[in-house]
Amino acid sequence: MVHIRSYESTDLDEVIALWRTIFPDAPAHNVPLVDIQSKVKVQPELFFVAAEDGKIVGTAMSGYDGHRGWVYYVAVHPDIRRRGIGSALMQKVEAALKEIGCPKLNLQIRAENESVKAFYEALGYQVEDRISMGKRLGSQG
Repeated sequence: MVHIRSYESTDLDEVIALWRTIFPDAPAHNVPLVDIQSKVKVQPELFFVAAEDGKIVGTAMSGYDGHRGWVYYVAVHPDIRRRGIGSALMQKVEAALKEIGCPKLNLQIRAENESVKAFYEALGYQVEDRISMGKRLGSQG
């Protein structure tokens, strides 16, 4: 049975291994160790893992800036997808954000990733007419 819980420091190596499996083509600036170290400094209670038989099989990292919530690194090991783990992780994120007063949750996916788009649409998310913009403020991020 899968258990969704908050990230713990002992999860580090397994989370990094999972992300390397799930996101093999991640941009060079997405360094799992750096991203995890940054997250545990800010709202660590909004970083969740899915564990099954003592192994990390999924993750969801979220945050709230007082205006909107965001979710990142939603990942489920490919060998156990389509069992509701991704949905359970998102339910946990949504509940945690709602509990602290977050009125809206945003996320970004790559435009060509149709299967992930379908996953989020099935959870009630909609494509919004927005332009995503970004600016690097350092070597990481």
